[in-house]
Amino acid sequence: MNFFEALRLAINAIKAHKLRSFLTLLGIIFGVAVVIVVVSLIEGFNKYFEEKISDLGSNAFVVDKMGIVTSMQEWIDKSKKNKDIKVEDLEAIKANPTYVKDAAGMMRRRLTVKYESQSLQDVMMMGVTANMVDIDTVKIGQGRYISSEEEQHARPTCFIGYELVKQFFPATDPLDKEIKIEGRPFRIVGVAQEIGTVMGNPRDNFIIIPLTTYQNMFGSRGSISLKIAATSQQTIERAQDEVRVILRSRRHLKYADADTFGIVSSEALNNLRDRIFGTIGIVAVGVTSISLVVGGIVIMNMMLVSVTERTREIGIRKSLGAKRSDILKQFLAESTMLSLFGGLVGVGLAYALGKLVTALVSLPTTLPLFWTIMALTVSASIGLFFGIYPAMKAAKLDPIEALRAD
Repeated sequence: MNFFEALRLAINAIKAHKLRSFLTLLGIIFGVAVVIVVVSLIEGFNKYFEEKISDLGSNAFVVDKMGIVTSMQEWIDKSKKNKDIKVEDLEAIKANPTYVKDAAGMMRRRLTVKYESQSLQDVMMMGVTANMVDIDTVKIGQGRYISSEEEQHARPTCFIGYELVKQFFPATDPLDKEIKIEGRPFRIVGVAQEIGTVMGNPRDNFIIIPLTTYQNMFGSRGSISLKIAATSQQTIERAQDEVRVILRSRRHLKYADADTFGIVSSEALNNLRDRIFGTIGIVAVGVTSISLVVGGIVIMNMMLVSVTERTREIGIRKSLGAKRSDILKQFLAESTMLSLFGGLVGVGLAYALGKLVTALVSLPTTLPLFWTIMALTVSASIGLFFGIYPAMKAAKLDPIEALRAD
């Protein structure tokens, strides 16, 4: 029996019991779909993360009071131990820079913004130093950014995100219009280019004012965040060390003392992402392994039932000259094709789920070729492995005894 004949017999056997074959393959389908969906989401999120979340700029990083916090206990500990970062710290960093090209300060809070009778809630308001425009990734769409003079004199001017334009000025020019924050009028001097959304949440819902104006409104108590640009992408680590030395010396920390501030870089965010998704990947592999083993056992049981049902057929084939190897090939081809078909259905299901996720939360997903081939290879291998025992049982049947079977 050649390969193509064994393949044809296997496909005919699967077609003869469509429902039973499908129910047998649920474990394989689930396992393959989980692997492909998880890998698609991880790869899609990695790309999305790098483009929209971790992009602090090619040579920029952030210094703040807390840094990256991964647990409630860590947040509590840092809240008690870490000191507020002040404007004086920013000035010290800018005083005699070596690897630091520029540094800007920022404070933020969420509040409601009004224009005439309209209001927009949960707007992120940021008080910044005027040089933030040279470091931040936000780009100017209309007008201009906050000026140094406005920062120096604490002027009530603002630079707004595109979401406010869509809400308040859908058909008019927003420049020089006045909006109200905490009952205080602010003149719009510029509008940012549209950024888009992250996981369905808009990133254009913000307003930027001078840091001095912010502190006049809400007080100077509290910690500011620093966004710092290194002289080049190659010197970013040296710039971080430079900032770390300055802040540690200002806090009189000893050599063995831990930092009482946090440094957040794109690399640190990516490392955190890799740790999170590494754990998710391990869990997914565990769940998938269980479902694939269960699916393989079900396939073996179904093939044993098939051998019992087709005992007479096996006897006829042997009496007509079929060898043990021919019967072995027939049943191995059937179990392998059955499992491979389950893998194909799982890939199709994963592709559909990926498209659904993309439509619901705007998260790009891809069908990774390597993992698709790997999943199909593993599913076919499972069918081959768990089909060995039933195939050997069928091949060893005595043709005379097999012909007596009902």
